[in-house]
Amino acid sequence: MTNPRSQSAETAAAEAGSASGHGRLVVAVDGPSGSGKSSVCRAAARRLGAEYLDTGAMYRAATWYCLETGVDFDDESAVAVAVEETPLSLSTDPDHQKVWVGESDVTHAIRESRISEAVSAVATNRQARSVLIAEQRRLIDAAGFVIAEGRDITTVVAPDAQVRVLLTASAEARLARRGAELGGGQSAEALQRQVIERDVRDSAAANFTEAADGVAVLDSSELSFEETVDSLVGRIESVQ
Repeated sequence: MTNPRSQSAETAAAEAGSASGHGRLVVAVDGPSGSGKSSVCRAAARRLGAEYLDTGAMYRAATWYCLETGVDFDDESAVAVAVEETPLSLSTDPDHQKVWVGESDVTHAIRESRISEAVSAVATNRQARSVLIAEQRRLIDAAGFVIAEGRDITTVVAPDAQVRVLLTASAEARLARRGAELGGGQSAEALQRQVIERDVRDSAAANFTEAADGVAVLDSSELSFEETVDSLVGRIESVQ
């Protein structure tokens, strides 16, 4: 699953973490679709000089590869093999987030609705999850100071993180945010599939709706974007 580009990203991550003066500091953030994990964590990483790991992008990139290679999503073994073979790499620079599959830059392609509606086939595949979790842990270990977000970061990927947060919001707020993110062109039914129904499917493989012991809850339903970022940054700064 690795290639020279991802190795370079690892080296850059390690150097950035060391240069920041924070030493090793891992921030783990989980939450449901549309809760604002990606945008909030990326903004917090920029402000604090941390690396940023979008684990959801990894699942999406693997899904893109499965679609491109014609994998039958009903064949769990075939999906697992395809994920293991995916030549995936991504940057952890919050200012230049890029995702590649082989030589293809799929940074924007993985945000298409066809990916959103198919990604659960990868996210709920336990063998595929094991492959991607191992890669996520490797990238986290390579970074000195990293904010990693996803669905099982606080409990499975990095349960020993110094800061663990469940970022959540009401269903209404999450649907509105995802619709705005997609430019308002999605029907209510499509948004329902991509947010609420996807969460129901994915919850079979990971618990991202309730905070585990020791995980703080940050409900952004009534908060502005900046207020949510401020709250997360405050939690991180409290342990530095």
